[in-house]
Amino acid sequence: MNVRLIFILLALFHLWVPAVWAQGFAGMGTAAEGFSNPDPDTVLTFPRDHGPHPDFRIEWWYLTANLSGPDGAAYGLQWTLFRSALAPGDAPGWASPQVWFGHAAVTAADLHLTAERFARGGIGQAGAIATPFEAWIDDWQMTGPDLGALRLTASGTEFAYDVALTARGPLVLHGDNGYSVKSEGGQASHYYSQPFYAVDGTLTLPDGPVPVTGTAWLDREWSSQPLEGDQTGWDWFSLSFDSGEKLMGALVRDGAGVYSFGTWITPEGTATALEPGAFAATPVEWTTVAGRDVPTVWRVTLADRGVDVTVQALNPMAWMDMAVSYWEGPVTVTGSHPGVGYLEMTGYEPPKG
Repeated sequence: MNVRLIFILLALFHLWVPAVWAQGFAGMGTAAEGFSNPDPDTVLTFPRDHGPHPDFRIEWWYLTANLSGPDGAAYGLQWTLFRSALAPGDAPGWASPQVWFGHAAVTAADLHLTAERFARGGIGQAGAIATPFEAWIDDWQMTGPDLGALRLTASGTEFAYDVALTARGPLVLHGDNGYSVKSEGGQASHYYSQPFYAVDGTLTLPDGPVPVTGTAWLDREWSSQPLEGDQTGWDWFSLSFDSGEKLMGALVRDGAGVYSFGTWITPEGTATALEPGAFAATPVEWTTVAGRDVPTVWRVTLADRGVDVTVQALNPMAWMDMAVSYWEGPVTVTGSHPGVGYLEMTGYEPPKG
């Protein structure tokens, strides 16, 4: 390939990236003409649905882990592969309309290290395969015979990790058999999780390698317009209680208030979808990070299950300063149901003026 063509392709790529991210968090409420939309009659089928769905505009493989080192120090790990389409369907080579993004992070009480990657579809640089399972971007990989046993790797300029994941429970379907509603108007996604991973491996940090063990939660979700046009961001919680019970809950914000949804998961993996509004989360303390105020201590309640807990960020400064930025980090849970978890918050903007 000659040098001139390389520069042309690079220029086009830098145009494609902002075009896709313009769909961003608030942009997930824009119309997606020509793309498929989630259907409540769809039956999720595995392993097929572990792989990509190119007729949908937006998709992700999203793993977070709560870990501890030999001295008991707490760590968080994130590995995310996003697929975003400029047009429905796929094609070989540079004709592919699929664009891929990878985010990785390691968080501790006193550090938050991040990295991101970008790739075009169709050229082998990034992608996902249902069976044997593989999701990758460059040398960042999530691989295994299936989602029951995975190896996870990623690296940035200041960190790397290499961990093994072993599922100790079943897959969990959110909403109505994997059809998860996100708004009063009925915007939805197909959404399932594997929240029962045991983790064992190594973090490589600026001070050297750290052997770690812990638990992890993988989210799989795809849609084309998962938000309403006036919804601007969300606060998403994945909480693993010491009792073995788990709670996924989210608030999706608009100008008038929030739409909340969630799932209660028993230790055996039985999932119960929560009625809209049943999951409640109220900010308790805010932190100024990256020029904006973000709630980093929350009170979370679920009256039907007797849940009344305080969810506190391990590192309040865990800002993901990416092409589209957001807050993501591990949390500790105290109160009626102690445990650990992860918190993601999007759509927080700096004050105007």
